[in-house]
Amino acid sequence: MMLPGFALAAPQVPAKPETAPKVLPSKPAVTPKEADAAPVAETKLQTAPPADDAEDEGSAEAAEAEAAIALPVNPEPVRVYGWREYVLIAGVQEKLLAKLDTGALTSSIHAEEKELFERDGKKWVRFIVTDVRQKKPIRTRIEAPLVRTARIKEPNSESVAREVVRLSFQIGERKLRGEFTLNNRNNMLAPVLIGRSTLKDLGWVDPGRTHIAEQKVSR
Repeated sequence: MMLPGFALAAPQVPAKPETAPKVLPSKPAVTPKEADAAPVAETKLQTAPPADDAEDEGSAEAAEAEAAIALPVNPEPVRVYGWREYVLIAGVQEKLLAKLDTGALTSSIHAEEKELFERDGKKWVRFIVTDVRQKKPIRTRIEAPLVRTARIKEPNSESVAREVVRLSFQIGERKLRGEFTLNNRNNMLAPVLIGRSTLKDLGWVDPGRTHIAEQKVSR
């Protein structure tokens, strides 16, 4: 039985892979002067090796919806989180504001100065994580193996390829690993978005509350 005001994320069902377009490094999002004023910490993350094929996010979402119809309701108590929480990404010093969104399949994180490169014959991606809403944001450069690329439909109906990496993070007392698309979230409410593919392992989302992860609320 689903309680009013709560959303339970369904499991992700992988879609049939397609041929990946070549993803070029994005241009720096800050000027040289701003970059000199904001020191960048270096972090290397070890994750799974990348896949060469891109996945269509829309097809994966449609398949997920079909599979969720027969999914039984778990009678066990479930931890509840607000639609806004702070998360601590591995390798990043400060906590980042995250939006917990059951309307999104894959999580995403604001990434600047993305650059693809090879290390030991494998594809890697280098990028900077920061919270552009802050007056003096901390800028942390992260290097991680490229897990895959995903085709994301933008608001203008165009499908674009986004790099996907797997990051470890903590929300409240829970520590998880999940896939994140690297995106420009300058115009979003939060630098981090947590989608259903991760929420299904996290718990329920209360759309009427925020910042309750530390309260350890269960239903």
